[in-house]
Amino acid sequence: MTDENIGLIAGGGAFPLLFAAEAKKTGHTLFVVGLEGITPKTIETYAAETAWFKLGRVSGPINFFKSRGVKKVLMAGSVPHLSIFGGILPDLRAAKLLFRLKDKKANALLGAVAEELASDGIQLVNSATLLEHLLVKPGLMTGGKLSDDSLKCAAFGWKAAKTLASLDIGLTVVLRDRVVLAAEAQEGTDACIKRAGGILNRLREQGGKGRAMMVVKVARPDQDMRFDLPVAGAETLRGMKEAGADTLVLEAGKTLILGMEEFLSAAKETGITVFGAENEQSFH
Repeated sequence: MTDENIGLIAGGGAFPLLFAAEAKKTGHTLFVVGLEGITPKTIETYAAETAWFKLGRVSGPINFFKSRGVKKVLMAGSVPHLSIFGGILPDLRAAKLLFRLKDKKANALLGAVAEELASDGIQLVNSATLLEHLLVKPGLMTGGKLSDDSLKCAAFGWKAAKTLASLDIGLTVVLRDRVVLAAEAQEGTDACIKRAGGILNRLREQGGKGRAMMVVKVARPDQDMRFDLPVAGAETLRGMKEAGADTLVLEAGKTLILGMEEFLSAAKETGITVFGAENEQSFH
């Protein structure tokens, strides 16, 4: 990205803050659209200007970027999944956009927003822009080498997670001994891991034995790198440790680590093995 001005549509969590900090560090002028009640207020620290809008507004954010000469915009951060079921009052442009959609899933909605931006001469760019160094690399990132049984479990989990992702349900499965204990839906990865921990505890109370759990998180088969990238961070690892999981498999090249230094430190602290996989062949 060579333009001096960069636009950011910021959701919640650490992702938008990481990008904003990197944009400022590299000398870009950042204009931020924040979502009221969702985007961290600290985003203003890094921005030349921040405009706040309610979720569901389209015209205001586009006009904001156009008036500041922004030609390229990035989306980063989470938006609560339950927001799509109510509490949104769309503006006229957003209402028309929603009316045209046959599919109300996240990818379709975000794709439609990208088209709206493009119609006004604004390009939505790769969400990993300026953060390529935080993308998961192929192979063992930290921890011990995976055993043959662990590789077989990971291969099974990969297929299960990819199937889940292809239906746009979730990106993560938690399994043990090639048995899926929990699959991510609307609650998000960390909540899915916690739920799996509860199931594991009940199995142990009933005398069940077996290995620690494994978490496999993938991108969608047709992942659009412009939005909704899979992410993982130190909190994910700490949640895994508490739940009883000892291995994390992430899709390489398409998963963003939210703070690599803290992530690797947390992996060492928790003793969790982290493995980056490009495809099914990575486990053979």
